[in-house]
Amino acid sequence: MASVQEACGPAGGGVNRWDPGQYRKFGEERARPFYELITRIGATAPRSVVDIGCGPGELTATLCDRWPEAEVLGIDNSPEMIKETERVLAGGPPGLRFALMDSHDWVPDSPVDVIVSNALLQWLPDHESLMVRWAGHLAEDGWLAAQLPANHDQASYRLLRDLIGSGRWRSRLGGVQLAYQSADPARYLDLLARAGCAVDAWETTYLHVLAGDDPVLRWIKGTGLRPVLAALDGPERAEFEAEYATLLRAAYPSREHGTVLPFRRVFLVAHR
Repeated sequence: MASVQEACGPAGGGVNRWDPGQYRKFGEERARPFYELITRIGATAPRSVVDIGCGPGELTATLCDRWPEAEVLGIDNSPEMIKETERVLAGGPPGLRFALMDSHDWVPDSPVDVIVSNALLQWLPDHESLMVRWAGHLAEDGWLAAQLPANHDQASYRLLRDLIGSGRWRSRLGGVQLAYQSADPARYLDLLARAGCAVDAWETTYLHVLAGDDPVLRWIKGTGLRPVLAALDGPERAEFEAEYATLLRAAYPSREHGTVLPFRRVFLVAHR
C-alpha cells in the first residue's frame, strides 16, 4: 500500500520552511525541466526508482507512469512538502511512497536502478561529493539524472546579493546563505565519468514569459528568496520585498506579451 513514511534522523526545515502553495505557482514552468530530464533516462524496466528532493510529489508520481512496474520512493527534508504528498498518494499507484528524510541520510538497502534529483542539489554546499556518492548506489546498468538551476550571475541574484549587502540590510542579513547554484556541465561530466559512468551533460536557458504583477518576485519567493524572508519578521519582510520588487521591475520590465525571465539550468544524466 502507498504510504507516507517518516524517516529517523534530522529532517531539516527549521524556520526556513517551504510553502508548497507558493512553490506551485508557475508550476508548468518548473515542471518542464523535470520532464526534459527524465526523457533522457534510458532505463526500460527498472525495479527501483528514487526521487531525491521530491517536493509535493506530483512529479514523482509521473515516474510511476513512466515505469509502472517500479517501486518509486520520493524523499524530501521538508515536513510541509511531505505533508502535501498525502494528496498525491490518495488513489495513487501502489508502488509509490514518500519519506521525510534529509538527502544526506539516504542510504538504500540495495543498489538502485534510477536516481532522480530535480532542483535540489543547488541548496547543498557538498553537492558534488553527494552526487558521486549517489552514483555509487546505482545498480549495474543504473541511471542517475539531476537538474540544477545556474543563475548566480543573472540580474535577479546579483540584485539580491547587492541588496543583502547594502547598508540597510547588511546587519540583518549578512549571515544568510543563498542557494549555492550549479557549476558548469563539464565539471559534473568529469566528476561522474571518473566515478565510472557514461555521462550526458548539457545546459538550457529557458525564456519564461510570466504574467501578472511582479512575476519575477513571485517566482523567486517560491525558492531562492526563502532564506532571506525566513530571517526577517513581518514589517521588515514587507519592506525588503518592496525594495527588491522595485529593482526587479527595472531589470525585468513588463511588456505587452508579459515579463521575460531568462532561467539557466544545468542537466546531467549518468549511466553505470
